[in-house]
Amino acid sequence: MATKAEQTTEFIVKKVAPIFNKHGYYGTSLSDLTKATGLTKGAIYGNFKNKEELAFVAFKFNVDRVVNKIKEDLFDIKSPIQQLYGLTNFYRKYKAYTIEIGGCPIVNIGVDANHENEELLKKVQEVISKLQYYITKMIANGIEAGEIKKTINPEKYGRYFFTMIEGAVFMTATMNDETYLQETMNRVDDIIEKEMAVN
Repeated sequence: MATKAEQTTEFIVKKVAPIFNKHGYYGTSLSDLTKATGLTKGAIYGNFKNKEELAFVAFKFNVDRVVNKIKEDLFDIKSPIQQLYGLTNFYRKYKAYTIEIGGCPIVNIGVDANHENEELLKKVQEVISKLQYYITKMIANGIEAGEIKKTINPEKYGRYFFTMIEGAVFMTATMNDETYLQETMNRVDDIIEKEMAVN
């Protein structure tokens, strides 16, 4: 059972996470935070050391929502190559998944923090490294299972796929056009089927 302090902390994070994601670190004011939570400045900073710590926790909260949804979608898929297809299927619906939190936290906070907040940028870079690793691991597992060709370099394709995915996420958000994500995921599927899969 969560303590009252823990419940308050959780409440604050849920309320402010979409605001930080939409407006960025500097674009989010203290009045935005007090208005969203209905709490005073003292009540908010009684639970967090400062605005930067709150921004870190908010970013992690948003990323965890995305990552947990990916895990949920892929949970029952045992085949590594089918997990890759499951990932592209997830990203085909990505805009709908992230509307509630204000879009992709990696793109939003990565762009916002670059040259503005070095510590927050490091948090984004850590998340990118982890997500690339997960894709790389799927590919390596596919090679081990005999589903993916041994000539495929997992690290190279992991970076390539993640770059394609996040680039498409950025373009979909910027142009408000889901065609970018749909076509890019089709292209990733094409690469999996024609370049990587053992026929």
